[in-house]
Amino acid sequence: MRNFTFPYLSNWFNARFPAREFSEKHLEGYYAPKNFNFWYYFGSFSLLVLVMQILTGIWLTMEYVPTGDEAFASVQHIMREVNFGWLIRLMHTTGASAFFIVVYLHMYRGLIYGSYQKPRELLWVIGMLIYMCLLAEAFTGYVLPWGQMSFWGAEVITSFASAIPWVGKYLVLWLRGDFNVSGVTLHRFFALHVVGIPLILIGFVFLHLVALHYVGSNNPDGIDIKKRKNEAGHPIDGIPFHPYYTVKDLMGVGVFLLVFFFVVFYMPTMGGLFLEPDNYQQANPLQTPPEISPVWYMTPFYAILRAIPNKLFGLLAMAAAIALMFVLPWLDRSRVRSIRYKGNFSQVALTVFVICFVGLGYLGTQPVSVWKTFCAQMFTLGYFAFFLTMPFYTRYEKTKPVPEKVR
Repeated sequence: MRNFTFPYLSNWFNARFPAREFSEKHLEGYYAPKNFNFWYYFGSFSLLVLVMQILTGIWLTMEYVPTGDEAFASVQHIMREVNFGWLIRLMHTTGASAFFIVVYLHMYRGLIYGSYQKPRELLWVIGMLIYMCLLAEAFTGYVLPWGQMSFWGAEVITSFASAIPWVGKYLVLWLRGDFNVSGVTLHRFFALHVVGIPLILIGFVFLHLVALHYVGSNNPDGIDIKKRKNEAGHPIDGIPFHPYYTVKDLMGVGVFLLVFFFVVFYMPTMGGLFLEPDNYQQANPLQTPPEISPVWYMTPFYAILRAIPNKLFGLLAMAAAIALMFVLPWLDRSRVRSIRYKGNFSQVALTVFVICFVGLGYLGTQPVSVWKTFCAQMFTLGYFAFFLTMPFYTRYEKTKPVPEKVR
């Protein structure tokens, strides 16, 4: 009789699956810079929220009915009659906003520390593709409760495609699956939200992690730690990702979950930002809400679209606002990566960009007025100026000397 002890089973498993090699190469053998700070939590938080969204989404799918007649009632059934259904749904709705919060902070960290510069251009582009998938996933999921804002949000957003010359009307018909937003649209968005987009999203996340482990992580000083190695061939300014950063991330996850569940239990609507009051009313094609606006994480681009009177040019500006982020690695001509060592122009430009982005996000949630439209136009100019003038101020500004090793 064989002794089925843990060492025996472990050896048997590792002889048939490269778990030990994976751990040695990508956990204990992956050396990350030893000066990671607070901003480096949000990458792992993004993975955590992705898993939470997938798990809660699976449970919601078991009770949700994707038809125009029953979708709204099935959501109420989940909230009122399914055991802990209210908890699962509120975790999912809060998780959607939490996802964008941690992703925006993750992107901001990339901006301040130059994590998009050589050799991490492809890493940044894949991250932007993940962001595009998140926007599409969020929009299709926003329609599924089939409340007033869900219905009319889908009506307004899909109608923007009609501004595209020649193919616009056909594109709108393809998006909706009908001449108007209907149960067919709902079913189509349900399939995309549950199956289509998540498969693409998970694929891009995998590629993002592969690219990260190939080129290595950036650090707050923007120094390439691979240039200085010890006798064993390990970076002098690096430490093994496991156990050091796994333990550190676990501590961060504990704090994050405390905040997350505090919001779930005590502020799930967040004053109408996470769950709008109008979406507690069933979709009615004959009654338009007083104000129609997307969820907060899409409002910066919605504000850019509204700031331009012409529908087609507004749509092009909104697309350009996202497209410019894809080419950011080739716009920055600075000799240093981190904002710590860049010149005053880069620091001021980044501050103005953050103010403009937040300002656009706020104005996108507000009713239209002459003054707010003017402010949105000014913020839009500031947003585009950050990218379009970057090749000039990053090339000619005076930078600070970068230390030879991380601090």
